[in-house]
Amino acid sequence: VQLQASGGGLVEAGGSLRLSCAASRNILSVNYMAWYRQSPGKQRELVAQIGRLGVTNYADSVKGRFTISRDIAKNTMYLQMISLKPEDTAVYYCKAGDFKDYWGQGTLVTVSS
Repeated sequence: VQLQASGGGLVEAGGSLRLSCAASRNILSVNYMAWYRQSPGKQRELVAQIGRLGVTNYADSVKGRFTISRDIAKNTMYLQMISLKPEDTAVYYCKAGDFKDYWGQGTLVTVSS
């Protein structure tokens, strides 16, 4: 499956952004989809994940601020981010997994203080 992430940009602290990840095929054909992020000098980390049945989980650092969702008809996954902090600045990647992992290109989110 091919993934296309979009929606990144520059936002002030406290602001909001919504990221999108469009998939090239039915997103229910994979076991899960997820958002990861990577800041300079840091390892890529899981931000949020949604399973085929819709079960979600979040990194502790984003709980209560980020919401992962999907539109099955559009084969698209979203990440709604509110109350953004400078430490949320990173390149955000979408991922899908079944028997193998699929990664989209990243989209840069910059949160200014």
